[in-house]
Amino acid sequence: MSVLKRYSWMILIIAVIGVLYFLNPSNDEGSQMTEVKEVTIEDTVEENAGFGTVKVDVKGEVHNPGVYTMPEETRVDDVIIEAGGMTDEADPTSVNLAQKIQDEMVIFIASHQSSSNKSVEVDSLTEEKVSINRASASEMETLNGIGPSKAASIIKYREENGPFSSVEDLVNVPGIGEKTLESLKELITVP
Repeated sequence: MSVLKRYSWMILIIAVIGVLYFLNPSNDEGSQMTEVKEVTIEDTVEENAGFGTVKVDVKGEVHNPGVYTMPEETRVDDVIIEAGGMTDEADPTSVNLAQKIQDEMVIFIASHQSSSNKSVEVDSLTEEKVSINRASASEMETLNGIGPSKAASIIKYREENGPFSSVEDLVNVPGIGEKTLESLKELITVP
């Protein structure tokens, strides 16, 4: 019996180690830990850097104005959220939130106070110019010298060759020459 008393503390320690070993979840073959990674827009942009990204400049009544690199096909609303959202002074009607962004685009969020004055000036300037990369056939037909056939040619060229990189590229469209380009230069824009 004295031998049992002498080694009982060793038996107790071995029993505790055994119980802890079998209860340890890392030794259980059935249980596995799954690592979850949170993906943000920045992660996506970094992964796709140079492939399908555009840069836009966000100004006005947003919490964090600046230049943002975003994936193509992003909407204006997503960029505004990325910029911290609109301030309390922002006029949400001053911008089309559903519009898809384009490279080198400026997104200006006007304030309630200035939207009645400045947005009229900004809108009148931008409404005068027709974007040859985004305009529909009917919008192009509002331009002097552009009828249904020339508008269709512009759209066909744009679809086959990608967006125009400059206004001068319009002369590459069949049926549009230097003379037509000169008459349109002040009325059209690329972005």
